Amino acid sequence: MTDAVLILILAGLAVFVGAVVQGGVGFGLGLVAAPVLTMLDPTLMPGSIQVVNATLPLFTLAVEWRRADWRGLGFALLGRLPGSAIGAVIVVHVSATSLGVFVGVMVLIAVALTARAVAVPRNGWTTTAAGFASGVTGTATGIGGPPMGLVYQNARGPEIRATLAAFFFLSASQSLLILWWVDRLPARALWSGALLIPFLVVGFLVSGPLRRHLDGGGVRRAVLVVAALSALALVAQSLL
Repeated sequence: MTDAVLILILAGLAVFVGAVVQGGVGFGLGLVAAPVLTMLDPTLMPGSIQVVNATLPLFTLAVEWRRADWRGLGFALLGRLPGSAIGAVIVVHVSATSLGVFVGVMVLIAVALTARAVAVPRNGWTTTAAGFASGVTGTATGIGGPPMGLVYQNARGPEIRATLAAFFFLSASQSLLILWWVDRLPARALWSGALLIPFLVVGFLVSGPLRRHLDGGGVRRAVLVVAALSALALVAQSLL
């Protein structure tokens, strides 16, 4: 077995698990796949993860698009535009280690406060702020789900998944364009991302039973767990 095939299999397994998590909770693909891809081949990041980030939401939207919070999505995208620009500057100029550790710690603090019943209100300001934070971290590291997940944690499962799916599709597409603009999107990253799509499809199909279970009342708890794990993965990815 060649090194390239082994990398594809390991990366594919990470994408599969990430797709199962995101298919059930609404986000989490970057949580699992981004650190693994970074450790396997840093030259593929963040372009390859953005390819799968832009693809998976299409399957969710095909099933649940009617449940999306389109007004909230508009506020999130308003914040996402400048956030993506800052994320691109970070990719080119700023240490990813410093950013990843800082963002990860901030998310962990937010999860701890939320778990202790400190509510995160969902309004135009908080949704725009979450979109901005997601734009920065998503473009720079490929992990942009926790800020949006925390804002929508008290929504119903289908609303969370549909809204975040629309947001992630548009934001990942935007990040790909920005990475291309700043010359940080090699063709090899695009091809590698395309090769991971079959693993993504299987993961989404497997997530069906998980969606039914979480919609029965466990979605808020799952969002907090995934957000915390995402933050820890981001810190670990940055330090490694």
